[in-house]
Amino acid sequence: MASTNRESPQRTVAIHTHGCKLNQADSQALARRFREAGYRVVGPSAAADVVVLNSCTVTAAADAKARQYLRAARRRNPGAVVVATGCYAQRAPADIEALPEVSLVIGNTGKASLVESAHAVLNKSLSESSKSSSTGPVILSGAKNPTRTRAMVKIQEGCDQVCAYCIVPKVRGRERSIPPETIIAEINRHADEGYREVALTGTQLGTYGFDLIGINLQRLLERILSETVVERLRVSSLQAHEITAPLLRLWGDARLMPHFHIPLQSGCDTTLRAMRRRYSTSQFAASVELVRQMHPDAGITTDIIVGFPGESDDDFTASLDFATAMRFSDIHAFPYSPRPGTSAAYFRDQVAEPEKRARMGEMLDLSAESALRFRENQLGAVRPVLWERSSDREGVWSGLTDNYLRVRAACGSTLSNRITNARLTSLEGDWVLAEVAR
Repeated sequence: MASTNRESPQRTVAIHTHGCKLNQADSQALARRFREAGYRVVGPSAAADVVVLNSCTVTAAADAKARQYLRAARRRNPGAVVVATGCYAQRAPADIEALPEVSLVIGNTGKASLVESAHAVLNKSLSESSKSSSTGPVILSGAKNPTRTRAMVKIQEGCDQVCAYCIVPKVRGRERSIPPETIIAEINRHADEGYREVALTGTQLGTYGFDLIGINLQRLLERILSETVVERLRVSSLQAHEITAPLLRLWGDARLMPHFHIPLQSGCDTTLRAMRRRYSTSQFAASVELVRQMHPDAGITTDIIVGFPGESDDDFTASLDFATAMRFSDIHAFPYSPRPGTSAAYFRDQVAEPEKRARMGEMLDLSAESALRFRENQLGAVRPVLWERSSDREGVWSGLTDNYLRVRAACGSTLSNRITNARLTSLEGDWVLAEVAR
């Protein structure tokens, strides 16, 4: 076996992530594999030998954002291996391969071999340019992530629910669950590495275990709570029709964070049917009410699509009114974007862009109002906060409450990666200001 040149500089990799928490989980896994191969992981804007973009493709804007980043990455790193991966790379690899800035295109199905592929391209590039005589990177087996705060753990991938607007089934494939033993081992490994919180991610978490024997999401959570020691656990997203009282009772354990992301997509039943969603507004409202009955201080966030084909003025008004009534703690609103290969791209009555923009303005105003109202209602409360980092101000730290509020607090001692109680005192822009409990 060739010897490793330990005098050569350690190679570096920058990983930038667009899109969902599932992509974030994949990026964390890639970072781990790069570290195990001896690379040092640097920030997404830093100079690096390898630059990886883990892309999203849910909208045309996401595609444009990916292309913009890839071009900027090449300008910052003229000699780097620039790798495009993720959902855009899975959906339209030829489009990305046509970009001269990109060295390598690897879709979601090839992520397992991405590190080896990127390393091979880098070695070839360095050899051809005579920039290095090293036979390989410095091997630092088991190197740990220096930022141990919150980890993403993928519990399933893929979607069988084929909504009319959604490209995810094509870029993530059919639903498949990861065995609970693998998930539990990964969570315990993160806890051993110093992570204080784990977020469970996937495309359809509520159907977890349908392809395994004797397991579902509720049973998985029970096993995680009994077989792991991680201090905080989040479930990243649940569909309205998947929320039940027995499932919600598990949140009686303080380790499960009282934040529920429940995608709405539209507050109009006519639009929901056209989207092929599996719930009605009345079912959705009942699920939200059940959450609030059992966990009154929970944060409830959602996604809403504006301007779906065929959405009339009355349909949009119904959606806006319903979203207002739900009193969400935050709304991620985005305009409908036709995705090639989805049925909605071929629907008649596409909403004109000026009308779409006007409706987006109204929905974004509601989003800001809803978030402000929730933050105001939380003032005076004492919530547990996982502190993540110091801010741009001396002695000021930022963190995340259990119910998903971004907070800042002044403290002379180091708070990074600590969990403390904090009293929420006032608002500053989108931030909640807090006092660390003594």
